[in-house]
Amino acid sequence: MLCALAGLAASSNLAAAGTPWLVYLGTYTGTKSQGIYVSRFDPQTGWLTTPELAVEAKNPSFLALHPSHRFIYSVGEIEDFGGNRSGSVSAYRIDNAFGKLTLLNQQPSGGTSPCHLAVDATGKCLLVANYGNGSIAALPIRADGTLEQPSTTIQHQGSSMDPQRQTGPHAHFITTDPANRFAFCCDLGLDKVLIYRLDLNRASLVPNDPPSVSVKSGAGPRHLAFHPNGRFAYVVNEMVSSLTAFAYDPNRGKLSELQTVSTLPQTFHGPNSCAEVQVHPSGKFVYASNRGHDSIAIFGIHSRTGKLTSLGHEPTQGKTPRHFGFAPDGKWLLAENQDSDTIMVFRVDAGSGKLIPTGKPIPVASPVCLVFVPTVSF
Repeated sequence: MLCALAGLAASSNLAAAGTPWLVYLGTYTGTKSQGIYVSRFDPQTGWLTTPELAVEAKNPSFLALHPSHRFIYSVGEIEDFGGNRSGSVSAYRIDNAFGKLTLLNQQPSGGTSPCHLAVDATGKCLLVANYGNGSIAALPIRADGTLEQPSTTIQHQGSSMDPQRQTGPHAHFITTDPANRFAFCCDLGLDKVLIYRLDLNRASLVPNDPPSVSVKSGAGPRHLAFHPNGRFAYVVNEMVSSLTAFAYDPNRGKLSELQTVSTLPQTFHGPNSCAEVQVHPSGKFVYASNRGHDSIAIFGIHSRTGKLTSLGHEPTQGKTPRHFGFAPDGKWLLAENQDSDTIMVFRVDAGSGKLIPTGKPIPVASPVCLVFVPTVSF
């Protein structure tokens, strides 16, 4: 969630004034991509410039923005760091005028193949989910933006029903709740969302009571998004293409299932897996991406119950929409098509939640994450 929504912390007057934004793009590197890329986005027109390399890095597949907007953090989705079996996390300083990133330091991620990370609302703690071995970690953030080594590492245990993908834990996502008191981790291998109490002073995580909530066996929970009112949360289930709505008790850190709906139209019977879920800043709609159907599923949210009503699907005009994110003003959605190497800009209809494509897809190699950062001028 934070990857796309971190830019929402910027002041509303910036967005209202139509201030341009930097858009940083995490990628999988190889022959076509070299690291993290940056574009400039005009919120008045929806114009997105062709991405340029901001910094070289290896598999910086997910990004998180510091609340000060001065630093960006990325995972290094690898299995060998510093001669040890581990992934990495990197801290970068942002050049607001030109968009370039300067590496500040790197630390081990506390596990292998880290695929998601998040910064708490105070900017004191970085949380990391390691998909490879199914562990999570918390790293203190210093005042200068640099990272200390992990102060907490927790290894998940268990399995679920799928013999190919669920023989062990696979932590896929981690974030804090809106009150910044609890941390939530979607573990695809366990079919659980694990819940931890967050101690910011020590950058520590302690299992909550209740310690988790389960989804349907074999569902594969991937990502989670909280409603702006803090009363509801939505989990996208990768392996069965569904979206589960939960009521949230912020005092106990407890999730209670309300409803599960399909992200696919009834007429589609091909292979598909889900990737991203986001709640619109207005709190009226929730969106989820389909890889296979190659679309964004759109749902209306009942303001009192939090339950969902399908409003249709919008093709992403590319292949494998791994991620998408809203512009800070909520008027635009940018969808990243990983396997067609493109980003597509959509205008969001504030009344209906529908997505209207604008222009042509923008080329960028293997895009898998984006964050918005305020800037002064183009």
